[in-house]
Amino acid sequence: MADIPFQTGRQTRSLRGRIPWAVAGVIAAICVLPHISVLIAAFMGSTETLQSLAETVLGRYTRATVLLLVLVVVFSTVIGTVSAWLVTTTEFRGRRLLEIALVLPLAFPAYVLAYAYTHVLDHPGIVQTTLRAVTGWGPRDYWFPEIRSLGGAAAMLTFVLYPYVYLLARAAFASQSATTFYAAQSLGQTRLGAFWRVSLPMARPAIASGAMLVGMETIADFGTVSYFGVQTFAVGIYSSWFTFADRAAAAQLSLGLLSFALLLAIVERINRGEARYAFGRKFEHMPRVKLTGIASKLAFTVCFLPAFLGCILPVIMLSEMALGSEQDLLSPRYLQFARNSVTLGLCAAVITVAVALLFGSLARNRKSRFATIVLYIGRMGYAVPGGVIAVGLLVPFAYFDNTLDAYMRATFGISTGLLFTGSIWLLVCAYMIRFLAAAIGAYEGGVAVINPNMDAAARVLGQSEWGLLRRVHFPLLRPSLFTALLIVFVDVMKELPATLIMRPFNFDTLAVQAHRLASDERLAGAAVPSLVIVAIGTLPVILLCRRIRNEQGQTKEGA
Repeated sequence: MADIPFQTGRQTRSLRGRIPWAVAGVIAAICVLPHISVLIAAFMGSTETLQSLAETVLGRYTRATVLLLVLVVVFSTVIGTVSAWLVTTTEFRGRRLLEIALVLPLAFPAYVLAYAYTHVLDHPGIVQTTLRAVTGWGPRDYWFPEIRSLGGAAAMLTFVLYPYVYLLARAAFASQSATTFYAAQSLGQTRLGAFWRVSLPMARPAIASGAMLVGMETIADFGTVSYFGVQTFAVGIYSSWFTFADRAAAAQLSLGLLSFALLLAIVERINRGEARYAFGRKFEHMPRVKLTGIASKLAFTVCFLPAFLGCILPVIMLSEMALGSEQDLLSPRYLQFARNSVTLGLCAAVITVAVALLFGSLARNRKSRFATIVLYIGRMGYAVPGGVIAVGLLVPFAYFDNTLDAYMRATFGISTGLLFTGSIWLLVCAYMIRFLAAAIGAYEGGVAVINPNMDAAARVLGQSEWGLLRRVHFPLLRPSLFTALLIVFVDVMKELPATLIMRPFNFDTLAVQAHRLASDERLAGAAVPSLVIVAIGTLPVILLCRRIRNEQGQTKEGA
């Protein structure tokens, strides 16, 4: 009787240990696919297309994108840094409330603010209508700032993106020791001079990181610039793909936008790598300076205006618009929009967090070059705009679908149709690539507090990597993973360019419906789905505000 081959326990464990590596490798390949496909499609396009772009729209797209980027980054950095310094180092009436309110604009997509402010400030809006009624002026008798302009788009993006800088700058200022500040004052510096020469340079890496996040979100925006008629790369990609059906032009424009995004990512990485500051061993919490009189009112105004313009006023305007619309949120059509949005959000959130957990666990438990590369690829997606990811996935999968369909027709006389292009799973895949970095960041923030000795103790007690993850890491990481789920869910609800390009036929979401109504100048109707998106977006912001309050309580106890 011949010997029957069998696997030993060690061979079985080895095979099981290779499965996570294989899965991680496949997912990493999918994550890097948009970059490669955009690069190949751009260079495979005819030079006539590239020459036509250079002669017609390329210069306009570049100027608009760069100018918008500079305006939003500069104003967001100034607003976020100044407000963070005031709420961290001074005491004035309303500070505790404003410290939380300054975070709330994160719940708003910029295109929602665009709809609200256009309804109020445009020529038929209540502001200009009242101005003409009071003064008796005609339409050409006065000048009023044009909201549908590059400046208007920059203002909308600034109102919703400055919290990125505010949060990071606030954390940096709160972590600084008062001893260095006192040393600067003892050397003759005023309080403002000490801020400018000591506190601000020490917080520069955090502020720069926030500014880079603002920059990436700015170049990725489509809804705001499209509605205001600002010709950026994001608008050009969508127009080339759908309006002109020119995939080569869309790929070449995507390559230009990808270059912008990667340049910002490289600058942020260099800035973070070079900035190192030593705080010394003695730490003393910065005492708050009590402001009175005009100084207190000025500090309140500086911190109140961004929160008012970015959150409070838009909610009031959207609510007034929604009450006057004919949109029924409980109708079967709107319930289907909400169901589609929630389905996409939940699927993308669960898959994205699971992938982040896989990548992070491999990097923590198996320190190798492969794990490091996989984790870096996972972080790259946040620097890539949704429109670029959409084009980068659709080009190769559309080619595969068409090639397979042609082969099946020629060989068997049957048509396979589009198996991947226009499917929900490919759209979810785009979301996963886009927001995986946020989930990885939440995982790393939670796993940082887990002592490596706990891992060693679990291994000594016979736990495998899966057992370590299931019995030790997952219970401790549950709050961080839940936060990551909410963040990805809300980001998917707000995502517009990838959804517009990749959604299946007759599969619309709340964001798509709001964009469609606004494009048809039905702004009152667009307020209804916009309010739902904002309401859902407040969930992670509320959690973030609770974490800020907990940090404040721990800081007071430590002091």
